[in-house]
Amino acid sequence: MISATRQLRRDLETDPTIVDRLAAAKRIPLTDGTTTTFLYRGEADEVLLRHFIYGLPTTQRFERIGGTDVWSCVMELPERSRVEYKIQVTRNGQSQLIRDPLNPRLARDPYGANSVCHGPGYETPAWTIADEEARPGTLAPLTLERTVFGEPRHVTVYEPPRFRPTRRYPLLIVHDGEEFVEYANLKVVLDNLIYRLEIPPMIVALTQSPRRLDEYAASEQHARFIGDDLLPRLESEYPLLPDPSARGLMGASFGAVAAFSAACHEPEAFGRLLLLSGSFAFSDIGDDHGRSPAFDPVARFVNAFRDTPRRVTDRVFLACGTYESLIYENRSLLPLLQSAGMEVRYREARDGHNWMNWRDRLREGLAWLFPGPLWLVYE
Repeated sequence: MISATRQLRRDLETDPTIVDRLAAAKRIPLTDGTTTTFLYRGEADEVLLRHFIYGLPTTQRFERIGGTDVWSCVMELPERSRVEYKIQVTRNGQSQLIRDPLNPRLARDPYGANSVCHGPGYETPAWTIADEEARPGTLAPLTLERTVFGEPRHVTVYEPPRFRPTRRYPLLIVHDGEEFVEYANLKVVLDNLIYRLEIPPMIVALTQSPRRLDEYAASEQHARFIGDDLLPRLESEYPLLPDPSARGLMGASFGAVAAFSAACHEPEAFGRLLLLSGSFAFSDIGDDHGRSPAFDPVARFVNAFRDTPRRVTDRVFLACGTYESLIYENRSLLPLLQSAGMEVRYREARDGHNWMNWRDRLREGLAWLFPGPLWLVYE
């Protein structure tokens, strides 16, 4: 039996306009089981697929189909994969990196946007899409005029629907909070999960750093900002539950390092950690951690924890993408956390180091760390 992909190539040789019809139907890239076919139409000297899957060659070559202006590239993608990519087109010796003009699916990040390919079985979670029946929370500005940094810091606070000063709420502090709202639909996710009773109404402080790579790299100054500046101010502004099990820290990439190091600095203050694709660089022998100098303070912090693991919180939700270069570091952290007496839930996804991956982990992570009435009844 001839595969659908091979049949398509035969059809394209006689009728290249098939590509236009497939694009109009939003079917490109094409999936045939675990085989995915990327298509490009246009004159070029060379066309390359540039994907973000660690462990595979970064670029894969498109082949021209017959005498047409259609090019194809075939990859095997496991079930439930999600891959971000661009296409590199070379004409007259000039190369240009572009989003796939035949694929409307995009993922945005602070640097722009990438095209997105879904493997078989992957679906965008419904709870990441705004639900008109879910009453929305509000985002309120909060300024800390005096901080350990010697300068004001601005924080945005998510106040849940039906917020009342007469009741007490759990607290979650999110590093890179504005990016989580813009690129990972965090506010929509909070609104939906609260509406569905999967998490309780909660106060969520969205923090930012103007010097992220310095302050998030296990900086003691940043940890003191969280414990000595931000937490007391939130306690004075909002009716928070006093129990550490109702207080958590969250971050992704360097933000996960910042959350973990702040918990280590204030081990009695936070009982919950949500760590996504943490940049937990370390070195087994010598000082070579295999990454840029920005990771030097991170490696010193992680090396010290590896030497003497200790319990710094009660529950940790740890997740990473199998298509990330950080998968080894995150897998290595899991047994250390467990050996120190912390309860850990670990998840891997067939995705990369990106905001949509982190978005897709939010429901399980938040509901496990802060179970709402639904889980308290049925779990």
